[in-house]
Amino acid sequence: MDSGSVVERVCQIAEQAAIDHGVELVHTEVAGPEGHPVVRVFIDKPGGVTHKDCSAVSTQISTVLDVEDFIHSAFTLEVSSPGLERGLYKLADYERFAGSKAKIKTRVAVNSQRNFRGQIAGIENDKVIFDDRTSGRVELPLNIIAKANLELDVESEFHRAREQEEIDRDLIRNRSRQG
Repeated sequence: MDSGSVVERVCQIAEQAAIDHGVELVHTEVAGPEGHPVVRVFIDKPGGVTHKDCSAVSTQISTVLDVEDFIHSAFTLEVSSPGLERGLYKLADYERFAGSKAKIKTRVAVNSQRNFRGQIAGIENDKVIFDDRTSGRVELPLNIIAKANLELDVESEFHRAREQEEIDRDLIRNRSRQG
């Protein structure tokens, strides 16, 4: 089996395992040396995945890979969460995370620029609409995007945490007064 069909088959197996365990398959990849590849599978679900989710999906994928035996060398299987700065791979990802901050790198320059940082505005006609901090609104065809990730907005997260702490303090004060 050539490397393209190996990746496709791994993706099919991972997709079925994700469905069977009620999680979303974010991305699969086969990387590393030919004699000892690394099969990476990223899964997610609302609220985040647990170690138990990763373990269950890993066990199912590993079992199927062992039975089908189309990777003709020892391999390492890694199943994990996509992380806080989740990769974006499909148009549906950009639609889902519209309004979120992101970093995008393109294979070819768009308006003399290949690296973009800003906010996802949405999708339109198979293009990602992106509000770049430097060049403003740009349209990026999905097929020229080499890499894209959500970007954690640390300031926003700290602000949200402070607001939640204040709400918690008010609830505690109110309960103390009532009791």
